[in-house]
Amino acid sequence: MKSSYSSFDQITNRFGTNSDKWDIMAQQFGQNQIALSVADMDLLTPEAIQKSIRRMADHGIYGYTNLFAPYYDAVKRWMRSAYSWQIEQEWIVFCPRIVQAVSLIIQHFTEETDRVLIHTPCYQPIPRSVRLNHRTLVESPLQLINGRYEMDFDDMERHMQEGIKILLFISPHNPTGRVWTRPELERVAALCEKYDVLIVSDEIHADFAHVGHEHTVIATLSDAIAQRSIICTSPAKTFNLAGLEISNIIIPNAELRAGFRTRMLQSGVFDPTFFAVPALEAAYTACDEWLGELRTYIQGNIAFAKQFITEHMPELVVIEPEGTYLLWVDCRAVSRDEQALKQWIEQEAGVTVSFGTAFGTGGDGYIRINLGTPRALLQEALERIQRAYPLAKR
Repeated sequence: MKSSYSSFDQITNRFGTNSDKWDIMAQQFGQNQIALSVADMDLLTPEAIQKSIRRMADHGIYGYTNLFAPYYDAVKRWMRSAYSWQIEQEWIVFCPRIVQAVSLIIQHFTEETDRVLIHTPCYQPIPRSVRLNHRTLVESPLQLINGRYEMDFDDMERHMQEGIKILLFISPHNPTGRVWTRPELERVAALCEKYDVLIVSDEIHADFAHVGHEHTVIATLSDAIAQRSIICTSPAKTFNLAGLEISNIIIPNAELRAGFRTRMLQSGVFDPTFFAVPALEAAYTACDEWLGELRTYIQGNIAFAKQFITEHMPELVVIEPEGTYLLWVDCRAVSRDEQALKQWIEQEAGVTVSFGTAFGTGGDGYIRINLGTPRALLQEALERIQRAYPLAKR
């Protein structure tokens, strides 16, 4: 499934760009290591976005910026066309990063020791925000049933009966790749209504729902759910813009919105960076075709990785991803000891991935592989992992 966009196959050297993914890895392992870890893509940003950024760079004056109608119109257009959600301009609140927004929400809408619920395993900056703000982190482990992660609604309700202020919801889920179905979302929403829980939904991977699956914004279930929801969105994953720092926090409830805006100002958070808004406007208005091609390419990478693992490392169990460009792999047949897995993958194979304990409870013995990378680089990384595969030596 070769994309007509040859740029997806282009391998770009990211060393020396202050890359959190590549340069930090190089400090520890050297530049011969391959990174399939941090969840940004090694694929070039769309040309329309590059042109927009170059145009701004050529201006030569990089002063303070603000938000105007084209920004709001772009976000509204995206939510309408992608998710059939008609939102109002005043619902949209700029914040640099979703993790930053989550921390500010926790600070404003809860008190110290209040209980905040998450599902585990989980992208750790989210629960870390709970701990750093001295709130009580409550975990509801996802259940792996017939190869598919599911929420334990009875467990969720038990926790809510004991008092939960906020549900930090990740949709689609990172790292498991689940795209929650509408019936599942309705059960989540019903519990939150029953126990008066604020829903904070991190939907940064929403644009990567794979064929046969559809992402539903939880706030679209009903007006009542919208009024208790804060929806966190961003073009960062979809268009590989993480370093530009722009997210759109969508808050239909005026009181919640005012509280969040107040907390942002109290924390000195306001105004986007110079390149962020032009990039978002181009992404949300001029890159639909590019995104369609990207989704096809990512699905090709998923198919390639699954087939390679099945043929060459059959003891590993790939959790079928329904969304995201991440692959969650059960390596417990090799070892449940993460140090042994690191010795195999990092030291002997020369590849970095995200190891399971970084995702908290339920992550032991798993790895997360970032498939947002050129096919040839993915192939080389998997071949390295296979050549060092411990079970092949027995």
